[in-house]
Amino acid sequence: MPLANMLKLGLTLNRLERTDAEARRDGGPLPLLPADDLPRPHICFVAPNIWPVFSHDPDNELIGGAEVQQSILARALVRAGYRVSMISLDFGQPQRVLLDGVMVHKAYRPNAGLRVLRFVHPRVTTLWRAMRAVDADVYYQRCSAMLTALVAVFCRSYGRRSIFASACDLDFVPGRQPIRYLRDRWLFERGLALVDRIVVQNVTQQRDCCANYGRESTQIASCYELPAGVSPGTGDCVLWVASMRERDYKRPELFLELARRLPRRRFVMIGGAGGDVGNACFERIRNEAAAIPNVEFTGFLPLARVEPYFDRARVLVNTSIHEGMPNTFLQSWARGVPTVAFVDTGARLRGEPLYRVVGGVEEAAAELERLFTDEEHWGRASARCREYFSCTHSTSTVLARFEGLLNELIHEPARGW
Repeated sequence: MPLANMLKLGLTLNRLERTDAEARRDGGPLPLLPADDLPRPHICFVAPNIWPVFSHDPDNELIGGAEVQQSILARALVRAGYRVSMISLDFGQPQRVLLDGVMVHKAYRPNAGLRVLRFVHPRVTTLWRAMRAVDADVYYQRCSAMLTALVAVFCRSYGRRSIFASACDLDFVPGRQPIRYLRDRWLFERGLALVDRIVVQNVTQQRDCCANYGRESTQIASCYELPAGVSPGTGDCVLWVASMRERDYKRPELFLELARRLPRRRFVMIGGAGGDVGNACFERIRNEAAAIPNVEFTGFLPLARVEPYFDRARVLVNTSIHEGMPNTFLQSWARGVPTVAFVDTGARLRGEPLYRVVGGVEEAAAELERLFTDEEHWGRASARCREYFSCTHSTSTVLARFEGLLNELIHEPARGW
């Protein structure tokens, strides 16, 4: 069946039993079969940009939160006894390479093919061929993209199961997804209608997915593991970690304004140009930071070199307009480092916001100063962060939720056309 016809079908999924739906909405445990009856499906992550992150390439700035999360989850699944594969673009790695128990398959080079034509070949054709070669039971794809449709159609065609996982609150807001072309946005929305399961990070995404696309979803938090040898220090700086791109939503200039308002505090800014050559935003922020005495601007750092900065942070600041669940939050909370942010990710502990959500620079500056001067206030915030991370974002907690989802999928009949 031609790809276009497959996508136009837009088949709706069967309604789930009420008890299962309730478990997804409230983030509670999903129903499990007895351990003896639980097979170990082969899972494939279709993640074009994952190789630089998964292989810990220190020179490639193409580091995204979605790729970090998939890398953590893939390794956790291997440790739990699952067979795990990945499909990545060609960044110079071998055609097939086994790394940390995960078989990574290579597709095409990022800029391969002729403009316009390359959408079909090599992109669609090579990825389709790679998915056939992997021959997994479940295919997992994260982030809104035309790839959502490709994975969904492939799985419908070959009797496999598909999972789409959101990476940003805008993934379920029509017309606002971070997708460049209308064609690709249309394909993403068709794919969203066809995938077997949708995984969301928070209640906002869950609400928007249902309201805007009529799909129920499963809430599974992001996860993180502290590196070996972590040793949090005195907490002497305010930390900001993100990429800096033109027309981006990270708003690094707000962090510099906070540094100007609090000259007695040390501010550390970590982030590169996101792989964009000649990025004017990055150059502008770097030049402005150089003129502020209490700002340390590192530029891009590989993940392994970023971790020690969290050990020494007093507080993490996030200046974004919107987020999903930033990995930087998890890196902070696991260490008991409080956060101050301009966006509410929906993190709640006993019904109360986990961190201070501020409406402007003045409010943020006041909260930062209090976290430095009021030890009791900082101590309470730190303890709440550790508690929340332990019960929500630990690898064991997230893996249990994900295994419940896999259990549902593999015990359902595959949906065809």
